[in-house]
Amino acid sequence: MSTQQRNFWIAVFCGGLILTIGLGARQSFGIFQKPIAAELHIGREVWSFASALAALLMGVFSPFVGGLADRFGTAKVVAIGAAVNVAGLFVVSVATGSFGLIFGSVLSGLGIAAASFPTILAAVGRMAPASKRSLALGIATAGGSFGQFAIVPFASILQDRYSDWHFTLYVLTLVSLAAIPLAWALRQPKSAGPAAAAAGPRQSARDALNEAFATRAFWLLTIGYFVCGFHVTFVGLHLPAYIADKGVGLDLFGKAISPAELGGWAIGLVGLANIVGAILWGWLGGRHQRKDMLALLYLLRSLSFILFLILPLSGASVLLFAATLGFLWLGTIPLTNGLVMYIFGPAYAAMLSGVVFMSHQVGSFVGGWGGGRLFDLTGNYDLMWWISIALGFTAAALNWPIRERPVPRVLAAQPA
Repeated sequence: MSTQQRNFWIAVFCGGLILTIGLGARQSFGIFQKPIAAELHIGREVWSFASALAALLMGVFSPFVGGLADRFGTAKVVAIGAAVNVAGLFVVSVATGSFGLIFGSVLSGLGIAAASFPTILAAVGRMAPASKRSLALGIATAGGSFGQFAIVPFASILQDRYSDWHFTLYVLTLVSLAAIPLAWALRQPKSAGPAAAAAGPRQSARDALNEAFATRAFWLLTIGYFVCGFHVTFVGLHLPAYIADKGVGLDLFGKAISPAELGGWAIGLVGLANIVGAILWGWLGGRHQRKDMLALLYLLRSLSFILFLILPLSGASVLLFAATLGFLWLGTIPLTNGLVMYIFGPAYAAMLSGVVFMSHQVGSFVGGWGGGRLFDLTGNYDLMWWISIALGFTAAALNWPIRERPVPRVLAAQPA
């Protein structure tokens, strides 16, 4: 095994672990929905808005931090982002009012913008041999899912046992410190590596953006990715509260699991199933057209929502839904990022993936804040579920006609 290949696998492992820590902590935010509202005497909209605004700003800043990573190196940008995330989590853990919740959540979101999928997957994609790139992106993406499986249930157990969301968030802050030194593994060699072969003629960042914006496939990918963000943030932020509202618990091997704890385990099970799902969809993206796999994934998501709503609600149906959705959770990420790199080459992959990710985070804002807003207006989440179903069908229709072909610049640089 060559030195470059060893470096590549180290980057996959450490990049996935950074995603495990950073996204695992943020995906636990849903379990704090009810205790924060109860202690601070505020509606669910405030914490929903804080989390959704952070997701929106995470998307807005993603192209910029992606550009910085392309120019100055991923390791530096990710390390700084991880440190900012730690600061934000600490501010939330000591918050006593709406301002602290919003400011801390936004600070954490800005940190994750620099230490999340666009920057990390672009580095992994550049360092990976082309033949292993789709699978590698799937494996690294699974890191975010493992965090969901490992950290969210851990946080829900702490919260259920101590009934102190300040303490639980403080523990998550300490755990998040570990992401900072892991960024070292994302240092790239001075040469661009095997991924650079298909880069084509050298571009400026402005040229790369103009080329992408003139390509229909880029717009279809970007608009479709809005739906992914809407789905995962609505479910991640509001499913635990939905389960608690319905009073759905579970008796497992003689042990009673409370509705509050079941919500955490449901989100954790989504993450566990997605460890397999992300790798599976990444593998499928190396053997079939990625745009077809994206269309299929969004279609299956909508069908899973429909089944969840029409089946009698129980602890078993919650876990069945969580496991099913997990296979469809973040599989969009290796497919979308791989498609961006395939069409436009690796040179500005972090920046262009950041633009697409911005749409994802706009969807996250609408799904996260909208869920809280509609709940406070109507007293339930029914309308949000049906909106999610309609958007899933729309995303499937948008991805299906994408023309999966490199742009002429990249195509001209490839050997005959």
